[in-house]
Amino acid sequence: MWGCRYYFTKLWRVHVIILTSIYISFSYSNFIYDFYHSKTKKEKRIERSAEFSKEGDRVEAGAVELYREESYRQYFSRTLENWGMAEFMDLEAQDGVRMAWNVLPGTKQEANNCVVPVSAIYTPIKPFPTIPVLPYAPLRCRTCRSILNPFSIVDFAAKIWICPFCFQRNHFPPHYASITDDNLPAELFPQYTTIEYESPGDKSSSVPPVFMFVVDTCIIEEEMSFLKSALSQAIDLLPDNSLVGLITFGSLVHVHELGFGHIPKSYVFKGSKDVSKDQLLEQLNFFLKKPKPSAGVIAGVRDGLSSETIARFLLPASDCEFALNSVLEELQKDPWPVQPDQRATRCTGTALSIAATLLGACVPGSGARIMAFVGGPSTEGPAAIVSKNLSEPIRSHKDLDKDSAPYYHKAVKFYDALSKQLVHQGHVLDLFACALDQVGVAELKVAVEKTGGLVVLAESFGHSVFKDSLRRVFHSGDSDLGLSSNGIFEINCSKDIKVQGIIGPCASLEKKGPLCSDTVVGQGSTSAWKMCGLDKATSLCLIFEIVKKDIPDATAQSTSNQFYFQFLTYYQHNSGQMRLRVTTLSRRWVAGPGSIQASSVFLFSLIDLVDTYLCLGCVHGRKRKSERESLGITARVLGFESKLQTVHGIVLRHDNLDLIAGFDQEAAVVVMARLVSFKMEIEAEFDPIRWLDKALIHVCSRFGDFQKDSPSSFSLSPRFSIFPQFIFNLRRSQFVQVFNNSPDETAYFRMILNRENVTNSIVMIQPSLISYSFHSGPEPALLDVAAIAADRILLLDSYFTVVIFHGATIAQWRKAGYHHQPEHQAFAQLLRAPRDDADAIIKERFPVPRLVICDQHGSQARFLLAKLNPSATYNSDARVPGGDIIFTDDVSFEVFLDHLQRLAVQ
Repeated sequence: MWGCRYYFTKLWRVHVIILTSIYISFSYSNFIYDFYHSKTKKEKRIERSAEFSKEGDRVEAGAVELYREESYRQYFSRTLENWGMAEFMDLEAQDGVRMAWNVLPGTKQEANNCVVPVSAIYTPIKPFPTIPVLPYAPLRCRTCRSILNPFSIVDFAAKIWICPFCFQRNHFPPHYASITDDNLPAELFPQYTTIEYESPGDKSSSVPPVFMFVVDTCIIEEEMSFLKSALSQAIDLLPDNSLVGLITFGSLVHVHELGFGHIPKSYVFKGSKDVSKDQLLEQLNFFLKKPKPSAGVIAGVRDGLSSETIARFLLPASDCEFALNSVLEELQKDPWPVQPDQRATRCTGTALSIAATLLGACVPGSGARIMAFVGGPSTEGPAAIVSKNLSEPIRSHKDLDKDSAPYYHKAVKFYDALSKQLVHQGHVLDLFACALDQVGVAELKVAVEKTGGLVVLAESFGHSVFKDSLRRVFHSGDSDLGLSSNGIFEINCSKDIKVQGIIGPCASLEKKGPLCSDTVVGQGSTSAWKMCGLDKATSLCLIFEIVKKDIPDATAQSTSNQFYFQFLTYYQHNSGQMRLRVTTLSRRWVAGPGSIQASSVFLFSLIDLVDTYLCLGCVHGRKRKSERESLGITARVLGFESKLQTVHGIVLRHDNLDLIAGFDQEAAVVVMARLVSFKMEIEAEFDPIRWLDKALIHVCSRFGDFQKDSPSSFSLSPRFSIFPQFIFNLRRSQFVQVFNNSPDETAYFRMILNRENVTNSIVMIQPSLISYSFHSGPEPALLDVAAIAADRILLLDSYFTVVIFHGATIAQWRKAGYHHQPEHQAFAQLLRAPRDDADAIIKERFPVPRLVICDQHGSQARFLLAKLNPSATYNSDARVPGGDIIFTDDVSFEVFLDHLQRLAVQ
């Protein structure tokens, strides 16, 4: 009998060795392998004692006690910390990509169970200091048109490369004849997963940047002076070769002929009528010297127009600077009389339509920008958002929900048609809305977002938010926006993945194909998108769908668990040259039940060889059954299947661990924020709070560690630990809570969210808070009302607003002028530190945020209190001395988390 037992011991050791070799051969996840080889000395000693035990049925008592004493939550935490959040930021720094799941669910059902969709936040032209720019055309696959990349398999002897997307064998062209393993082109270097191509002969120098200023004149004289001053400064910053045009509007639309230098000259159009392209060209005398073509499309110099005619309305900035400044100096408030009980007659839609038509006729396909400066709501023409009667209020969120906004849908339809025209022409619409009242940003959103335009919302044309933001648009240097144009974005990916759509500043090119999913999110049903305008911070949210419905056999899974994405961005660089940026990514599928990889991961990364030994002893009827039951392990070793059910009563699933290790909670909450904003706009009767709560509960139930019906046992991996806090703040953010926000403000916030990267979006969702005091240097503080103290200064960054908050004692000292006295230089430095940090934030951000400096118990302290966790309210039992309370009935994060734990463990 002892011989038989020894035989079984040797047999299972052979199985362990086989599984080890399989694990090393087929595992693509280095962090799991590193985890197994990074054990403590005590653990290694236990393994050695178990492996070299002569009897084979005993393990040191210390081994069992080790695993009984050490919480599995801490055991797994050590594993996941090896691949920290810095790893995801390093990937973003290399390729400009953040993915919610860096290890993908293996099937469609598993993806649905993960709640957070398979998605990526991609910044197409994110600047990289070391990115190579290749001066030749890319090499494409002849089947799927993907581009040669570091993941391609190369046969150097036969001069053939295999596409990783469709596995097509492609021959290298003759100029790649010298390629060898030691002589690789740059696109095959492993570190160049993101690369750019630039064709020397493809420079579009004949079409310089074009700026068409569309200026609202229905504003008061003070605002008019602010606007003219800002425009004069912007004109001085324009590149000398850029073409400039000017259109002003009020009750009428004036198209200014800047090329007529003798006196200011303009063509006037009635604001209540829509003007067709033919009518516009005829009234502007485009065919006075050159006859109109009898057939064909009139578009630019090549198709029917003379350069002299175009130069009447679009002049180089260096030539028209005097004429343009002269027109601006003489620009007056719209002379049309306005009754006291009436709104001004403003034809914003007609002016923008004329600007788009004029640019489409003169410079189609160029990187032209329509820059609209609007100071009030449109009341005239096809895009009016409210009547002229002041007794009728502008639509609110309540009106939109009840479908009682009579002008809204008509205006949105008009701007949707305008956006299609602009996308077809390749032109951009930028919006600068400055007014105390609404101006129609909610209606204009579709046109601005589909063309990739910039948007700035401020209270006045004299406000620093507008003036500084406008300067940033034309600023050149290290902190410039990096404006580019004429972008086309395409996606290639491995089979079993389809693209549902993109949420972001782009428009569908309706390129249907096998990559298009039947489910559409955002701009979908296509694998190519137009990006008329983009800058170095523009980010797209790509939503994918897993279409694989079952898991293949173990052999197939082990050899094909890698998948690939390739993002192609063809755009016109601000230097004028056309470039193609190629980003190729590789991730892997999660190992499903029944796969060799899953078994090896389970045996080596979760339970360890000691637990394996105990488990095998149980399978063969050994007397270690009590230890096996205490660990809650079942094994079917002959089928290479293993499943961890519970560890000390804690619910765990081994198939979750790969997903957990690859979960980027920051990217995930940004994706959820864009999704909930999108659903709130298109779905009637949608409850965003309920949708977010259900999603969070399902995520915690799926990936949390807990004993059933025991909330106190609930815990989350470090990968998910901040996710509930993000969702809590998202529920309270301006993207979900529309109360006390106008439709214009909500549209503005969502437009900025949909174009920013993960880092900036996280600041919008969960603002950062820094504390300054005499006791310590600047340090992060909890976003909680408890952070407020009388002797402390707080700096809140909520992206749109930067708040410097002085505690009561600090405010008293400042008002007493102590910081001006030589003996209180430390206090002066304390006051100066948050201001310097705030200035650094404002300098780098677009749109420029609003700076609020306030004191405790002051009226503007609401900007801070509205963002803090209400852990102390007017219902609280005790108040912290020197602290503050929030007058609200909202639940605190502690109460929210308590309810979450109760629901997640059910």
